Amino acid sequence: MKALEGVRILDFTHVQSGPTCTQLLGWFGADVIKVERPGSGDATRKQLVDVEGEDSLYFTMLNHNKRSLTLNSKNDTGKKVLERLVKECDVLVENFAPGALDRMGFSWDRIQELNPRMIMASVKGFGPGPYEDCKVYENVAQCAGGSASTTGFRDGPPLVTGSQIGDSGTGLNLALGIVTALFQREKTGRGQRVLAAMQDGVLNLCRVKLRDQQRLDHGPLKEYSQYGEGVPFGEATPRAGNDSGGGQPGRILKCRGWESDPNAYTYFITQAAVWGKICDVIGKPEWREAPDFATPAARLPHLNDVFDAIEQWTMTKTKYEVMEICNPLDIPVGPILSMKELAEEPSLRETGTIVEVDHPGRGKYLTVGCPVKLSDSPAQVTRSPLLGEHTDEILSQVLHYSDDEISEIRQSGAV
Repeated sequence: MKALEGVRILDFTHVQSGPTCTQLLGWFGADVIKVERPGSGDATRKQLVDVEGEDSLYFTMLNHNKRSLTLNSKNDTGKKVLERLVKECDVLVENFAPGALDRMGFSWDRIQELNPRMIMASVKGFGPGPYEDCKVYENVAQCAGGSASTTGFRDGPPLVTGSQIGDSGTGLNLALGIVTALFQREKTGRGQRVLAAMQDGVLNLCRVKLRDQQRLDHGPLKEYSQYGEGVPFGEATPRAGNDSGGGQPGRILKCRGWESDPNAYTYFITQAAVWGKICDVIGKPEWREAPDFATPAARLPHLNDVFDAIEQWTMTKTKYEVMEICNPLDIPVGPILSMKELAEEPSLRETGTIVEVDHPGRGKYLTVGCPVKLSDSPAQVTRSPLLGEHTDEILSQVLHYSDDEISEIRQSGAV
């Protein structure tokens, strides 16, 4: 039995943030009914297409473990079908523009009338406030949530990260909110609204930078590279390049082959507890007791010298050799792994972190699997649905329409 078996999700989401959420629920065993516009469906089906005439990887990698129902919610018959779906489902998930559901005739009050146990979960760009009606995409969320202003190097512009912390990150937050609301419903019998705003989600992930903003009131941030370089701090948390955010100085350093391989680098942290071992490994045993290097406080003004010396050593090793040497000594390091290296890593296939899926149109492709592992109900990734593939099945098995009624619904243009 799957963890969320018996939970039925009415999925009105599209693009990335909402589909991330509902896919995760599907991995955990929920029955996810993805409602799509007849004829076109989710916009990402045809975005960044790499196999002509087939659904894009953008769509397929965000919509596993779902059933597709096409439905015209502007059609009178379609609205009646949707009312029955609301009555039969446990959770409605949407990431429409603000007010879209109200204009469809399915306000929160109306949904509660139809199904008082319904949980209505929404992804929005911003929470209540001056920007709540603004449209938000991934990079907008990263910028408005504080990530971009604190990412990059001090002498360069703000940068967004390649990780989809705005879209997919918010989808993960919404999934947590949904299962929490389901748990509470077991006690109260009532549904409730769940909101996950993208700005809120990004800011939540930037908590250490908000921490540093407050620390600035009491002096410079001494673990930042610019402190060691004698550069004054401004009023806001600065960009810190590849400095560690945890208080233990760390940087990305070149490894052997960096001249031709853009990912021949390692992350190296000079953790205080293993400083002596670091000195021995890089051939600087005298730094164990030297006044300028013996203690964390003494090293702060000399971090450039410290990492320059470490890099001279890492440049003689591959990133994997650095890992092999340092890991047994408890020196925290990590190779910079490319998407190609990750895709080819056998252990990630074995754990289901990366999964190969077979699609009837595009053939085999790789996708991410469930990042959370449950011992009693491991996730099984099934392919994404074709547009409207399960329409008749859902009308018959979930809503209990007869064959004649389904024929009439089709003739009305509702599906």
